[in-house]
Amino acid sequence: MKTSTKFFLLFLVCLFVLNNNAQNQTKVSIVSNDLGMKLKVNGADFMINGMNWDYIPIGTNYSYSLWSQSDEFIKKALESEMSLLKDMGVNAIRVYTGIQPKWITYIYKNYGIYTMLNHSFGRYGVTINEVYKPVTDYRDEATKKLLLDEVSSLAKEYKNTEGLLLYLLGNENNYGLFWAGSETEDFPDDAEMKKAMGEKRGRPMYQLFNEAALLMKKIDANHPIAMCNGDVLFIDIIAEDCKDVDIYGTNMYRGKSFGDAFQKVKDKLNKPILFTEFGVDAFNALNKEEDQKMQSFYLTENWKEIYANAYGLGKTANSIGGFTFQFSDGWWKLGQTINLDVHNEEANWTNKGYDLDTKNNSKNMNEEWFGIAAKGFSNDEGLYQLYPRAAYYVLQRVHQINPYEKGITAKKIENKICKINQKKALKKGLKNKMLLESKQ
Repeated sequence: MKTSTKFFLLFLVCLFVLNNNAQNQTKVSIVSNDLGMKLKVNGADFMINGMNWDYIPIGTNYSYSLWSQSDEFIKKALESEMSLLKDMGVNAIRVYTGIQPKWITYIYKNYGIYTMLNHSFGRYGVTINEVYKPVTDYRDEATKKLLLDEVSSLAKEYKNTEGLLLYLLGNENNYGLFWAGSETEDFPDDAEMKKAMGEKRGRPMYQLFNEAALLMKKIDANHPIAMCNGDVLFIDIIAEDCKDVDIYGTNMYRGKSFGDAFQKVKDKLNKPILFTEFGVDAFNALNKEEDQKMQSFYLTENWKEIYANAYGLGKTANSIGGFTFQFSDGWWKLGQTINLDVHNEEANWTNKGYDLDTKNNSKNMNEEWFGIAAKGFSNDEGLYQLYPRAAYYVLQRVHQINPYEKGITAKKIENKICKINQKKALKKGLKNKMLLESKQ
């Protein structure tokens, strides 16, 4: 074969590969007009019915990685979990870095579920020159270079991944300015302290968020960049220093209502709002017992507001969805590294918004009980089974609602949600609870 012919055939092969990648790449955009803001995925309207998802067996903690297991094991785990999520109507999961691109595509192709890829952006410390620093200083030049290099590499590696929905930077990093580690604590009340911390350490952090977003968008123009902030703390600084971040993501726990969050984000930022975390535990801190009915109530109220503030429905019209927290219980959350095989019933922080199980400011947030599904112990293969709670069946119906449907209104959405049979959902959840208890 002539050399020129070989080169021509090689050119055709390369062209085919490039065209195939371009066709399979998920293209996500934000529409913003007089009717509001919404996502489009490959040209179709997309409301995020998301779930915070991980795979952490009882007896392990955050250091466990599903993605370091064998392909056979991963496929079995995904079949168990993603089948439940698909049946629940979940169309996107929030996953931290560590998942390989092939599994994002695998999940999408086999279950129709997209992935929001989350880089913690220094939330849990950084390692500089082989020295671990538990509190990230975003003013430090070496730290800035490390984080920008990491997110640039991330965008390069994942930009052509079919099934990728968004990039998410951080995880309530503004709270990390006040405490180190991932275990939630009660938040300081002093306003002057908050303001001073925002200027000293917060502003450099948000400036770096913006720089990261600009870098990533130069590499990948097909996937918006979201940030993850704790509630709306420091939103004025964000308005000044994060103009190039596409989506305001927030972990928000306010009880049954998000209050003024939609309006504040619209007025201050003029960006879509995405609830990267919200929800409630399934344990009643006053009664000291599982309370599936309470969990379903709060989640139902939250989703009412997420839908009511969607594009074209006449309210703030900047809501693009949310990721309920979380799919299964995290038995490691209290203590992080101890008693990993104990389902701890101790509440570790107070939130007055969830007033059904707090009295006189008593602690009521049980970090180990946030699962929409309860978790069983692993079998001989290392795999575990989930047992859906009432909230699973309620959200299954909620996720069937399309806020972009022709002729839909906020009132019609509310009526649809009100018609959901909560008693039937609770009956199913309690039946699953009995089944789990019989196997433990």
